[in-house]
Amino acid sequence: MITNCVGELEYLASPLLATPHGFSTRLGGVSRDHLASLNLGVHRGDRADCLRENYRRFRAATGTEAPRLATVHQVHGRAVWAVTEADGQADPLDDTPLEGDGLVTDRPGVTLMVFYADCVPILFFDPVRRAVGACHAGWRGTAAGVARATVEALEARYGCRRGDIRAAIGPAIGPCCFETDADVPQAMEAALGGLAKPWVRQAGAKYHVDLKAINRAILLDAGLSEAHVEKSDVCTCCEHQRYWSHRYTHGLRGSQAAAIQLEAAP
Repeated sequence: MITNCVGELEYLASPLLATPHGFSTRLGGVSRDHLASLNLGVHRGDRADCLRENYRRFRAATGTEAPRLATVHQVHGRAVWAVTEADGQADPLDDTPLEGDGLVTDRPGVTLMVFYADCVPILFFDPVRRAVGACHAGWRGTAAGVARATVEALEARYGCRRGDIRAAIGPAIGPCCFETDADVPQAMEAALGGLAKPWVRQAGAKYHVDLKAINRAILLDAGLSEAHVEKSDVCTCCEHQRYWSHRYTHGLRGSQAAAIQLEAAP
């Protein structure tokens, strides 16, 4: 992935997604103290004026400035919503009625956005049918198959062909830092069978799990081409000075956002 800088603001973008999009870092905003500086989480105790300015900066930098913004209350599941402008928010601080972990649309007038601070953000783009998607995959959402559910929603709602869909897996906690008890690999095996096994390593009584690699395996198993799936190498916990990490801060943190918007057809 490519790191782009606009002043002090940094975000990542994938060459696979030829439409406005970006994965934020924690750099380049105006929030203060433990939320410094580009906090985009509206439920982290930040000031409204700081949040609105952070959103303005991030959306301007990434070109995701559609009139409406669609988000979801993330619940670590596999529900995916197909949205239009009517489902979006005019103000990023407005509450959303949607509960789930994925969004898809074929409307250029709405930006899709999911939030992360160790969990896996994934953005999708189909340049043929012209549709986009976004999902948030924590370990529970990964086991539940939210990435596959987003591909299925693009196919069912907009007629996307899986061979045309591009996906970018953004920054998230790496296997170096995601140490778990046996419940996590057991849940992965129960839900995904052997698909996750190569990406789980036992170390004594603990396990190290590569959530980004598992989601990549899920997408390939769902029918996406290897050439159409990109995975960030960034570990948000290792790089906690550039990214919010829930594990590193024990929850005292802001949130990154992954945003994508369908560019209007010429």
